[in-house]
Amino acid sequence: MSVNRCVCFVSRLQRHFNSRTARITTSSCHVSSGSSLLQGQHRPGTVVWSRDVSSNSSSPKPPDTSLFVPVSLKADASADGGVGIELTQPLDKTRLFHQAFISFRKYILEMTSLPADLHIILNDICCGAGHIDDIYPYFMRHAKQIFPMLDCMDDLRKISDLRVPANWYPEARAIQRKVIFHAGPTNSGKTYHAIQRYLAAKSGVYCGPLKLLAHEIFEKSNDAGVPCDLVTGEERTFVDPEGRAAGHVACTIEMCSVTTPYEVAVIDEIQMIRDPSRGWAWTRALLGLCAEEIHVCGEPAAIDFIKELMFTTGEEVEVHNYQRLTPFSILDHAVESLDNLRPGDCIVCFSKNDIYSISRQIEARGQECAVIYGSLPPGTKLSQAKKFNDPDDPCKILVATDAIGMGLNLSIKRIIFNSLVKPNVNEKGEKQMETISTSQALQIAGRAGRFSSKFKEGEVTTMHRDDLPVLKEILSHSVDPIETAGLHPTAEQIEMFAYHLPDATLSNLVDIFVSLSQVDGLYFVCNIDDFKFLADMIQHIPLNLRSRYVFCTAPINKKQPFVCTSFLKFARQFSRDEPLTFDWVCRHISWPLAPPKNIKDLVHLEAVHDVLDLYLWLSYRFMDMFPDTASIREIQRELDDIIQQGVRNITRLIRASDPTVTDPLQAQSNRHSQTGRGTGSTKFLTGSRGQRGQRASGQMMDSSLASRLVRDGLLTPDLLQQLQREWSKDQKQDNSSQRALDLEHQSNNKGKRKKKKK
Repeated sequence: MSVNRCVCFVSRLQRHFNSRTARITTSSCHVSSGSSLLQGQHRPGTVVWSRDVSSNSSSPKPPDTSLFVPVSLKADASADGGVGIELTQPLDKTRLFHQAFISFRKYILEMTSLPADLHIILNDICCGAGHIDDIYPYFMRHAKQIFPMLDCMDDLRKISDLRVPANWYPEARAIQRKVIFHAGPTNSGKTYHAIQRYLAAKSGVYCGPLKLLAHEIFEKSNDAGVPCDLVTGEERTFVDPEGRAAGHVACTIEMCSVTTPYEVAVIDEIQMIRDPSRGWAWTRALLGLCAEEIHVCGEPAAIDFIKELMFTTGEEVEVHNYQRLTPFSILDHAVESLDNLRPGDCIVCFSKNDIYSISRQIEARGQECAVIYGSLPPGTKLSQAKKFNDPDDPCKILVATDAIGMGLNLSIKRIIFNSLVKPNVNEKGEKQMETISTSQALQIAGRAGRFSSKFKEGEVTTMHRDDLPVLKEILSHSVDPIETAGLHPTAEQIEMFAYHLPDATLSNLVDIFVSLSQVDGLYFVCNIDDFKFLADMIQHIPLNLRSRYVFCTAPINKKQPFVCTSFLKFARQFSRDEPLTFDWVCRHISWPLAPPKNIKDLVHLEAVHDVLDLYLWLSYRFMDMFPDTASIREIQRELDDIIQQGVRNITRLIRASDPTVTDPLQAQSNRHSQTGRGTGSTKFLTGSRGQRGQRASGQMMDSSLASRLVRDGLLTPDLLQQLQREWSKDQKQDNSSQRALDLEHQSNNKGKRKKKKK
C-alpha cells in the first residue's frame, strides 16, 4: 500500500471515528469512550469513602484509567509488534479511547510491514471493496495489546472486591464469638476491667496501639504471675527460657495473630478503627481474632458502629458503660505567663520547636521540667515520665506533645494547651493545620487528675487567653460518631494483581488496586501515600514482589533524611544477597556516637535510634539477612542512655544551639500580652502561633530565621554576629548612598527651576 493511500485512509478513519460514537462493549473489554470509565473516580493515594454502595447490589466501580499507561508497539518487519514495558511511566491523564486511537494511527503509519490480514483489509477499504467498520476488530486487537489489563479486568475487579472483609477470616467465622464493648472516657477504668478478664483467662491476647502499652500489659501480666510474651514490630520477648510461647501475649495491634486461638482478646482504643492510615489494623483484629471473648475498649462514639459491624458477622455486642473515676474541670482563666506555673502542670504543644523554647524558658526561671515527644525512644519517654512522677525529684513541670494522650501514666494536676492547632493528614493524604477535634482534646485533657495519681481532681486550661473560649467550645461538643472502618490491600492481593500485570511497578499496582476496589458503606481504603513513597524510593532496586512489599510496610519516619537514606541502603544491600552485619551497621551509623552537644545532634541521635528500630523490624521478617539482632539491640540500649542524657540536659543543648538570639516564643508571648489581640473564633486557629508571629514585624521574622539557622547548625553564633555586623555596615552604606542620591536629585531639580525662570 502506498504512503499517500495510507495517509488518505488514516484521515478517513479519523473522520469516521470522530463522527460515530466509538464504544467498546463491557462484555468484550470494558471500555466506553462516553462512560465514566474514562473519568477516573478516585485519585491515587486517596481514602476511598463509600456510604452508598450495598454489598449485594452495587455495580462495579469504573476504574481510574489515568493509571493505565499504553504500551509502545515498535515497528518490526518480522512480527506483529513487540509489547514493551507497561505501567512504568508517569501517570497519563489522556482518555483511554483517545490514547488507543492515536496509538493505532501511529502504528499503521510507522509499520514498515503490516500484518497480512490488516494489510488486506486496509487495501479493500481504500479500493472501495470494504467498509471502514471492517477495521474495528483490528483496532480492538491493538487496544488490547497496548492495554493488556483490558483482557483481565474482570479478574482484577474480583481481586480488589473488598465488600465482605469478614469472609477473609474463616477461622473466626467458624466459632461463635462473644463481643463485650467497654465504653467510657479516659480514666474511667474501662481497660482495667477488660485486662482483669484477660488475666483470669487460660489464654489471651492484648492488642494495643503503642509499644509502651504493650510493654505495660506485658509487665503487669508477669508481675501478676500470669506468664505473658511480648510481640511488637521490633521485639519478641518470650518468658520461657526455651522460647516456647506462653498462653498470654501482649502485642501492638498490627502484630496480632488471626490464626492462633485464644480464650480472651482485648482490643484497646477501638475508635482508631477510623484512622486514615492505621485503621485497617483494628478492622483486621476485630473481624479476624479467633477468641471466644473479644473485649473492645474505647470511646462511646464507637458503640453503634461496632454493633453494626458485628451484625454483618452474626455476633451480638454486649455494652458496659463506665464513668470517669475522677472529675476534671475547665478553668475560667488562662495561664498567660510561665511565671504562673505550678507543680503538677503539663504544657501540651504540637510542635517540637515549641517544646524546646518553652523548656528553655521554664528552666531560665529556675524550675526543672521533663520533656516528652513522639520521636523520643520509649525508654527515654519512660525515664522522663518517672522523673516527673517522682515526688522526691525537683522536676515538677512537664512539657509534652499529644504523645502523652496514650501509653503513659502521669501524675498531672493541670493540663495547659499551648496551642489548639496541630498538623494533620486529611482523608486525601494532604497535610494541613487544623484545630484539634473534640476526641483529641478529651484524650489529652483526660490525663489530668488520674485515679492512680496523687491529684484526685484535674484541671484544664490554655496558655493564651484568647484560646480558652475556643477550648470550652471544643469540649462542649459530643464526639463525632464513627461511621467507617479502614481496609488495606494485603500482600496476597497485590501478588495476584502482579500476576495479571507482571511489568507494573508496585506503586502503580497499588494505585490501580485502590482505583478498582469496591467497598460497602461500612469501610474505606486506608491512605497509601507512605507505602507508595517507599515503593517509589526502592523501585530501581531489584527485589522480588513479596520482599518489596514487606520493605514498603516498614514503619519509618519519612521526614528524617538519614532514616530514608538508611532504608535505601538496607534495601540495596538486601538485593545483593549480602547480610547486613553488625559491623556493616556500625560503619553506616558511625558507631560509637558521642553525647549530643546541641539540638541538631540530639535530633540525629533520634534518627539513628529509628534506623536501629528499622533493622530490628526487618530482622524478624528476614532473619538470615539481618542476623545480628542481639548486638543491635545492645547498642540501641546504649544509644537510649545517650539520648536520655541529652534530654536531661536539653536546656543546655538549646543554649548551645541558640545562645545569642532572643527566644521567638518569649517575644511572641510578650507581644501577645501587650496587644491583647484575640481570635475568639475557630477560623483564626488555622495557623500556628509561629505563623501569627510572622505577621508581627520584619524584625521578628529575622530573629526567627536566625534562630532556626543556628539551631539547625547552619550558622554558628560567631558567624551570626559577623553577619549582623556586616548587615549593619551595609545598611549604613545604603543609607549614605541614598542620601547622596537624594541631594543630587534635589540639586538637579533646583537647576531646572532656575533655567525655567530665565
